Amino acid sequence: MRKLLVSVMVLAMCMAAVLPVWSSGQTDTGGSGDIDAIKQQAAASGFDWKMADGEQVTVLFNQHPYAEAIIKKIPEFESLTGIKVTYSITPEENYFDKVTTSLNSRSGTPDLFMSGAYQIWDYAVPGYIQPLDEFVNDPNLVSPEYDFGDFFDGVISSLRWDLTPGHKVGSGNLWALPLGFETNTLAYNKRIFDERGLQPPKTIEELKMLCKELQEFDGPGTYALAIRGSRNWGTIHAGYMTTYSNYGAEDFKIQNGKLVSQVNSPEAIKMTKDWVELIKLGGSPTWASYTWYQAGADLGAGKAAMLFDADCNGYFQNPPGASKEAGNIAWVHAPLPKGKTEVNANLWTWAMAINKASKHKVASWLFLQYFTSKEHIQWASTKAKLVDPPRASVFESADFQNVLDRSEGYGQAFQDSVDGTYIQFTPQPHFFETTTEWAATLQDIVSGKYSTVEEGMDALKKKMDKIVSDISVN
Repeated sequence: MRKLLVSVMVLAMCMAAVLPVWSSGQTDTGGSGDIDAIKQQAAASGFDWKMADGEQVTVLFNQHPYAEAIIKKIPEFESLTGIKVTYSITPEENYFDKVTTSLNSRSGTPDLFMSGAYQIWDYAVPGYIQPLDEFVNDPNLVSPEYDFGDFFDGVISSLRWDLTPGHKVGSGNLWALPLGFETNTLAYNKRIFDERGLQPPKTIEELKMLCKELQEFDGPGTYALAIRGSRNWGTIHAGYMTTYSNYGAEDFKIQNGKLVSQVNSPEAIKMTKDWVELIKLGGSPTWASYTWYQAGADLGAGKAAMLFDADCNGYFQNPPGASKEAGNIAWVHAPLPKGKTEVNANLWTWAMAINKASKHKVASWLFLQYFTSKEHIQWASTKAKLVDPPRASVFESADFQNVLDRSEGYGQAFQDSVDGTYIQFTPQPHFFETTTEWAATLQDIVSGKYSTVEEGMDALKKKMDKIVSDISVN
């Protein structure tokens, strides 16, 4: 037995000598790829932040304030765990292409990467992502202070899925953990509203009236309502899908084992008619080119009186020195259709996942656990730019409430919305194609290509049904 043990140790040393070298010049020890071995060690000694001491993980970040907050704290993580971290940052316009290429290589690099919930529908099915339940449910791998139940239900549910197209999120494996999230609310310039004696809208009808009144409120080039309009999935995902769900509309239903588009339902047509009216009454003359960036910048510049988008989009314009209208921005929850009282909102979350091919899974889990912990989220929410913390305890903390007090109505709009903030889309592998087609159809309706909204949405239904025709739902 002793000879066998010596042989195994010699073989391990020889293998370590030929392992690949990372760009930092450090050797990849490969240790925590063997999850079972480290689990056995942890079971004998209990949780220990040093359980993967000496290993290295690589992280791929999207260029984002949430990533900046993590990067600032990496030295503390390295000191606590003994794990070396290398990372790269990629602008969002190229980020997901880089993630897809890296995961498709099955090389194991990066060990961790940032993801949205929608991207998980692409990455989980082919086995690119490591399910996290075996880590979360093992007390020997989770710090006693972690408190998984502290995450907002809608946020954590958005990252669970059973891999079946057409099945809603919320069941199945947990594929990632949230760094922060966004709900969709209405931001408005309270200076402009106070000067005119106006009140923020509670309903879509009130929003229409304000669009009419505030168009060119300060002369040509100024307008009432900033919303997204580019031919991109993001145009549908933010204010549009939030309002769509509040009208009771759905994107797809399962019928006879197939996904069937519902974009020409009475609820969908009514909502889209109202949305098109908002654009025509109060939108930017160049609405069809607008993304998150242009919409938020126009609110901050005083060019737009209102913004219907992710709550943090306006928030980033409000701190002192951030924009011309800094300090003048306030918030209310998404305006509702007449007679509706329950607030729904579509959710976006920036999350972090572990590469299934990673050779450092336990080390990666420790990284993920550390940067989604109460301690880090609290720091990032009060000292950095993490706006919507995914943990209830952080949102409720006195320190974070003091931060929110500087932005009138933000905290109340968040509280009004958070219980109804979920992924409102139906998971399916052609999500980005169908939503981009949806955005293109919305542009065509606004430009007059179709004689009626019904005609445009009927045409969109046919296109979407064709796109998803290869999907069978068991």
